[in-house]
Amino acid sequence: MAALQTHCLLQPSCFIPSRLPPCRGRWRASLQSLPKLQSLIPFEELAMLTEQSTIKRNRLVAHKEEQNNSLITAKLLAIAEAAADRAEMHAIIGEQRNNWNHLFLHSINSINLTASLMAAIASIPEIAASQPLNLSSAVLFTSAAGLMLLVNKIQPSQLAEEQRNAARLFKQLERSIRSLGASTPSESDVEEAMEKVLALQKAYPLPLLPGMLEKFPKVVEPTKWWPKQKKPQRKQGVARNGWSSEMEKEMRGVLRVLKSKDEEQYVRLGQLVLSINKFLSFAGPLLAGVAAVGAASSIGGGAHGSWPAVVGGALAAVVNTLEHGGQVGMVFELFRNCAGFYRRLEEEIEYNLGEEEEMREQGEVFEVKMALELGRSLSELRRMGSYSSPSYEDEDIEEFAGKLF
Repeated sequence: MAALQTHCLLQPSCFIPSRLPPCRGRWRASLQSLPKLQSLIPFEELAMLTEQSTIKRNRLVAHKEEQNNSLITAKLLAIAEAAADRAEMHAIIGEQRNNWNHLFLHSINSINLTASLMAAIASIPEIAASQPLNLSSAVLFTSAAGLMLLVNKIQPSQLAEEQRNAARLFKQLERSIRSLGASTPSESDVEEAMEKVLALQKAYPLPLLPGMLEKFPKVVEPTKWWPKQKKPQRKQGVARNGWSSEMEKEMRGVLRVLKSKDEEQYVRLGQLVLSINKFLSFAGPLLAGVAAVGAASSIGGGAHGSWPAVVGGALAAVVNTLEHGGQVGMVFELFRNCAGFYRRLEEEIEYNLGEEEEMREQGEVFEVKMALELGRSLSELRRMGSYSSPSYEDEDIEEFAGKLF
């Protein structure tokens, strides 16, 4: 009987509630608890579904961020490739215009000296063919004067220096963009890189005509090849950002010396070289023209007109050698670029001092960068903080901030 009852309890078909009166209360409690157990199952499934949807959403957001970062990196790499291509183009054109300078220099000097020699031979009384020689020398002097006017207008040595500096700056920009792409860039970094490329393109144009930089400006201004600086994003959790009152005093002293000494010196030297270049570019064609007139006046007879041609041609060759052999235009461009270099440092210092401490570049890194840009050690740079005192007049400052140039 016990075995039969156990078998009936295990089989649902044998379950008869009326035959188990002692267990009626307990079964009734179990049956009443079944809805509670059933009501717990949907909440557990809902929690699992919520957790799974959260994981999927996080994965989707991470995937989108990864795609966005890869897209920004691709943009930066494209800009870096463009900068590298521009650097190569400027280097090739710079070499070409340097060849122009040597070619025109030797060609014009050869024409002037040949014409002077022909005029000198024509002035000898025993020479029967003096008129053809004087006519040939007049034609050569006229051609030399025209070529000198053209070369003095474009200044090939200055063009070559522009392209050399542009190639160097584009290579520097390419390296900075590639290093930026290796980190976690943003869209603002892409915009800033584009602005730097366009600013360089404007400062050092590739075409000769039109768009060539003015070779004889009325006012000498430092070259500017950088865009206007934008405010960086605010850094969270940064208090002093490496800056201190002593460092601010130091940078104000450096800024004052840069403005009163370094930039002023190179602008003044650039103005002096520009005046010399203007004089030489005017004197060369003038002397060649005088020589052409002297050679032409001796065609009708008389040897007195040949000697002005000989002397004028020789002096024209000397002036042309001083101007283009000495590369006076290149020296002027070099001084203007040096002034622009110090102007850029001034703007960086003014920008950092004018911003809140959280918005500035990291102070210690900025100090090291300024020291290297100026060719000084950190101790030498810190000593310049004394020049920020109002007790110092600009005339009392004797040293220069930069030691590189």
